[in-house]
Amino acid sequence: MPTLGRSRDRVLRRLFAAAALSSVLAMAAIFVFLFLNSLPAIRYSGLSFLTGLNWNLGNMYSLHPAVHNGVAAPPGAVYGILSFIAGTLLTSVIALVIAIPVSLGTAILLTEFLPRRLALPLSVVVELLAGVPSVVFGLWGLAVVVPWVGQSVGPTLSHVLGFMPFFRTTASSGQGLLAAGLVLAIMVIPIITATTRDLLLTTPASLKDGAVALGLTSWETIRAVSLPWSRAGILGAVILGLGRALGETMAVLMIGGNAIGGLPTNLTAPISTMATVIVSALDSAFSDATGMAIHALALIALTLLAITVAVNIPARILITRQQAERLGR
Repeated sequence: MPTLGRSRDRVLRRLFAAAALSSVLAMAAIFVFLFLNSLPAIRYSGLSFLTGLNWNLGNMYSLHPAVHNGVAAPPGAVYGILSFIAGTLLTSVIALVIAIPVSLGTAILLTEFLPRRLALPLSVVVELLAGVPSVVFGLWGLAVVVPWVGQSVGPTLSHVLGFMPFFRTTASSGQGLLAAGLVLAIMVIPIITATTRDLLLTTPASLKDGAVALGLTSWETIRAVSLPWSRAGILGAVILGLGRALGETMAVLMIGGNAIGGLPTNLTAPISTMATVIVSALDSAFSDATGMAIHALALIALTLLAITVAVNIPARILITRQQAERLGR
């Protein structure tokens, strides 16, 4: 029987190792696929792909493609995605600026101040909000948030903060950077809130009881004990929310304004993100006989993946260090 038990343990370890390895292999396969499909676009555009503001798929029905750096592309094709990178990062930053304080406040309310009979149903509502399809958020944003931004929020910000050029807005429909950031914030809040709530619940009761015994108020206990104890995990929750914001497509496509070329000049300017460009241009890209449009979209996807990894890796290192420091105390 002991031998049978050890055999089962070996089989389980191998299954778990295979499951863990499959995630690594899937990420590696995606990266290799995107990199290989991006090579012609890299050769064609070079660094101007990341620094250029002009995006034009060119005349994809021409029988005489243009050749540049040894690769063919439709005449007039220009692939510059700096404005899309800016749209992606700015909408994500706006979403986090709004979502982080709201999420922390909601999580603290659910864990520290509300009685269980109220906290439990509200927690369920928060978790259900995370499962709402993005196209529903997009439709809601188009019907509610966009008019609100165009008629109220944008003019108010321009009146109060108009001395700063980025807040000096002109009349607009409301579709643009701010509306997209607000909707992304609503989509990110349940992710950060649910994770932070679970982390705060893991704070040892002995630590909180000791803080109360020393005369700390409820808020002082939260600030001095609960939040520092969960700091690394909260950072991880924020990174999860950022990943959702960076990759969101349908909602931003519906309310972002779908601007091509040019950096946003104010808070309500129309924008496009890397994810929305991939979706909106994919259908027409298949009409490109040279295939360069598909290669350019693959390079956008590779850039988005690189940004996501570049954000996540330092954050994971910081979280690991903080956890090691806490365990070392």
